[in-house]
Amino acid sequence: MEWWHAVILGLVEGVTEYLPVSSTGHLILTSQLLGLKSASHREAIAAFEIVIQGGAILAVLGLYWSRFVQMVMGLLGRDGNGFALLVNLGIAFTPAALLGLLLKSRIETYLFSAWPVVFALIVGGVYMILFDARLRGRWGPPPMGVGAGKGIDDLTPRDALVIGIMQIVSLWPGTSRSMMTITGGMLVGLRPAAAAEFSFLLGMPTLLAATLWTGYKNIAESRAKGEPTFYEQLGMFPVLIGMAVAFISAWIAVKWLVGFLNRHGLAPFGVYRIIIGLVIAGLIVGQVVVIAK
Repeated sequence: MEWWHAVILGLVEGVTEYLPVSSTGHLILTSQLLGLKSASHREAIAAFEIVIQGGAILAVLGLYWSRFVQMVMGLLGRDGNGFALLVNLGIAFTPAALLGLLLKSRIETYLFSAWPVVFALIVGGVYMILFDARLRGRWGPPPMGVGAGKGIDDLTPRDALVIGIMQIVSLWPGTSRSMMTITGGMLVGLRPAAAAEFSFLLGMPTLLAATLWTGYKNIAESRAKGEPTFYEQLGMFPVLIGMAVAFISAWIAVKWLVGFLNRHGLAPFGVYRIIIGLVIAGLIVGQVVVIAK
């Protein structure tokens, strides 16, 4: 892997990880267009794409440091709102985490390929357009809870469970964890900015677990087989570059998203998802991109 490959993948990861557009779909397309999915390096590239999420995690940690301090104070019994937030994040994290462990092999077998991702991108785009229209009362009254104007400190355990259940849908590659958790937050009455903030915070344990597990699994299995690890195949420098670029681009994307949601809503992301889904489908049909498992 060249250093500029790592820059491009880090940029794509950082920009798309917290936006409701699916980082998985974008990374699949980008890796293919860069010619990085050769049989000999496919597993190493797949591990790289997950491990560089560490940069995106650090971006949210830096941007919302005060929230993490608040949760630590809550754990020490010094901040009731901080403890409540920590509990709610745990509740929201659990459903997808448990189901993901149970269905991991089946998801990888049946859904980690081109057409399921394209399907999820397009259907998710339609969902976001319809959700935004309903949210704005363009057809029928908004769903129950929408418009309540809640902040994160107003979230209840029941609200957190609803968001966690909606996050289960994002186990389907291409769906977007951010899409489901942001819309879930809005459904239970969170303001757009608060729904986005809770989604960012909820992404921390999800992405951290995936990053650490993927890195550990790749290294352990490679050592057991006497094969090079992903960073030995690709080089440690590209891995660090990818994480650094993901950190910077995620920082910018997260700050931009909150303002954009307040001004324009979700529909533009829905339109974009449909377009990128159709583009990927066209490239596959035209055999410009061939995605192999």
